Amino acid sequence: MSPVDAAECPVLLSTASCYPDSCAGAFDVADRLGYDGVEVMVWTDPTSQESGALRALSQLHGIPVVSVHAPTLLLTQRVWGPDPWHKVDRSIELAQDLGAETVVLHPPFRWQRDYALEFVDGVREREEKTGIRLAVENMFPWRAGGREMLAYLPHWNPVGYDYRHVTLDLSHTATSGSDALAMADALDDRLAHIHLADGLGSNKDEHLVPGHGAQPCGELLERLAAQRFPGAVVVEVGTRRMDPDQRELALAESLAFARLHLGAVGT
Repeated sequence: MSPVDAAECPVLLSTASCYPDSCAGAFDVADRLGYDGVEVMVWTDPTSQESGALRALSQLHGIPVVSVHAPTLLLTQRVWGPDPWHKVDRSIELAQDLGAETVVLHPPFRWQRDYALEFVDGVREREEKTGIRLAVENMFPWRAGGREMLAYLPHWNPVGYDYRHVTLDLSHTATSGSDALAMADALDDRLAHIHLADGLGSNKDEHLVPGHGAQPCGELLERLAAQRFPGAVVVEVGTRRMDPDQRELALAESLAFARLHLGAVGT
């Protein structure tokens, strides 16, 4: 089943939304709740790194892997070795094996200077070579003790850089103090992928259930629906402190929120 078969704008579940549960658990939840597909966060769970295991889960639950999130977090620095381009290339290969069209990337950390110098050109070259969309995600400055540190290079904000495809994360817009709607407008047709979450604007990356923070989650989804957004909306919320029942309720609520606002146009 392709995402277009499931919905004009598919709503996916990020396996990160089920952390610390396994990748297999995330597929099960996505299937039972009625998500259109899955975004696989590549992390320390071996299943998330192996196309055969992921393909088996996809077939078992009848739910496609639509996108792959490369292991570019601090938590995943040792996944697939220390070379950041090797991680990107392995993520592209995984996406190709699974029939996914998009790989989500974070910009380099500031201490990855050689990687950062090559990043914009390297992303473009790999897109041209493979046909996989590499959607670079907006991040945020790190703050401590009233001071702000540029943690990402060339910058946490992708708008002013020559990326063909961008992921807009609404928890990250909250943490950075960005205007999510203005960022979406500025990106225009470069906006390829949405990480749906919420935040209250604290220094922490909160990844709240949409509607539980201060971000214009509903308004953005309604705008995207009106524009016939060709990408995917991915629920990426934090549930690590929830028990299984609470997690399932949070993920069901997030899916209902997305469906409501994506379907609000013309009703």
